[in-house]
Amino acid sequence: MSLPLRVVFMGTPGLARVILSRLANDAGLSWRLVGVVAQPDKPSGRNLHLQAPPVKLEAIERGIPLLQPERARDPGFIDAFRAWAPDVAVVAAYGQILPQPLLDVPRLGCLNVHTSLLPRWRGAAPIQWAIAEGDAETGACLMRMEAGLDTGPVLATVRTPIGPGETGGSLHDRLAELGAGLVVESLPRLAAGQLTAVPQPAHGVTYARKIQREDGRVDWTQAADVVERRSRAFAPWPGTFCTARKASGGPPQILKIHALAVEPGVAGPPGSIVRSSHDGIVVACGRDGIRLLEVQPEGGRRMTAAAYAAGHAVESFG
Repeated sequence: MSLPLRVVFMGTPGLARVILSRLANDAGLSWRLVGVVAQPDKPSGRNLHLQAPPVKLEAIERGIPLLQPERARDPGFIDAFRAWAPDVAVVAAYGQILPQPLLDVPRLGCLNVHTSLLPRWRGAAPIQWAIAEGDAETGACLMRMEAGLDTGPVLATVRTPIGPGETGGSLHDRLAELGAGLVVESLPRLAAGQLTAVPQPAHGVTYARKIQREDGRVDWTQAADVVERRSRAFAPWPGTFCTARKASGGPPQILKIHALAVEPGVAGPPGSIVRSSHDGIVVACGRDGIRLLEVQPEGGRRMTAAAYAAGHAVESFG
């Protein structure tokens, strides 16, 4: 009977914590966790107090040895990593590029849980861009890591449709669970030599760049269905917002948009208000329109768009 795999887990945010928790819960005859690596604590909040990443909290709760190197390429960290004698490293949203000397340590390699159907959406934000670009499905891949950005061969895949009301937050949570299941199903097969690493095809490669706050700003020249998809993709962060231009002049007001819907058949200059009534504010887009349903002015409370229109003389949106 073969010994259980010695597994090191590397990850940082909430998605990675879900996978680590599942790995710890299902550890037994097939594998055991010998160490966890997370990014260092970061300042957070108004007072910039140091905040421990979710993976660190999980490791502490479970009593798993933990390392938090400033840089993954630090020779001292690589030596400490090597001392754990891992058979395999499972990596999920760790947040640093791993150097080749580290990738070479586990005899079965470093395996990355990537939340897309590679080679589509390599990079930092595959969940959000899959929704924003209107993909019908997405999934998670278990990939053998190499020097390139998410270029390694794929060992296992799980697929899932993207629903019409899917948000970045809801899909994130679903893919975290699917990715965790993929890992625990794959590790015994990896140990038994039953997984085949399939090189990624050269065609179909896209990159999911990191999300910036400005990605949440509405571009009214886009088609309404694009605006609606992006609104879902960037929930909860950075959210959706625009500027409201007052009829009386003065500085425009930042308006956060909590709920909207596509309004077909609308025509007018992008950003212009086509109509306003008890059921919302209809704004023209590059094609069709958007009905604003719930909004929140900067420094104010969340309210229906109709209540906002009643109290603010807005000429157009930018």
